[in-house]
Amino acid sequence: MTVRALLRRRERPPEAVLATLTPDERVVSWADAGAEAVVATQFGLWWPEVDGPRLIRWQHIDKATWHDDVLTVIEAEVVDDFLLVDREPAAVALTRPRDLPPTVRKRIEQNIVRTELLTIAGGAVRFVGRRRPGHDGVVWWARLEPGTPDGEQLRAAIRARLAILRASESRD
Repeated sequence: MTVRALLRRRERPPEAVLATLTPDERVVSWADAGAEAVVATQFGLWWPEVDGPRLIRWQHIDKATWHDDVLTVIEAEVVDDFLLVDREPAAVALTRPRDLPPTVRKRIEQNIVRTELLTIAGGAVRFVGRRRPGHDGVVWWARLEPGTPDGEQLRAAIRARLAILRASESRD
């Protein structure tokens, strides 16, 4: 093998993770996490779990931090098709991070198109417009700011504002 061929040869994530990818999915970055791997693709982050890797889509990642070789991700669950609710943070120690932490940060930042904070009686609601990789347009969701009480009247107001935001997106 020539020196040029050796230099072009890139390390690949473990085959077990690659086998979970869809045919149109490509690896953007990855990191070793002990015997496991964390793999970033254009669709999201393949996260190591006991039952095997699980895809956390970019549009569902609210926050990611990289500190002391630990990557922590906060994933949001979409409730009633419009309300983002944070799950418990998931963390994994990266034994060889490569360029995964800055890639994750960049992908999350690129995913968010626009945010809007609306103050309401008793709190605030943040509206977030995000791109969904592999789809055209923007999807809008809402998140209650900490301490904001949930209720049917508030949810009706959120749905009304989301309808306006979604309609304005479709005209742009």
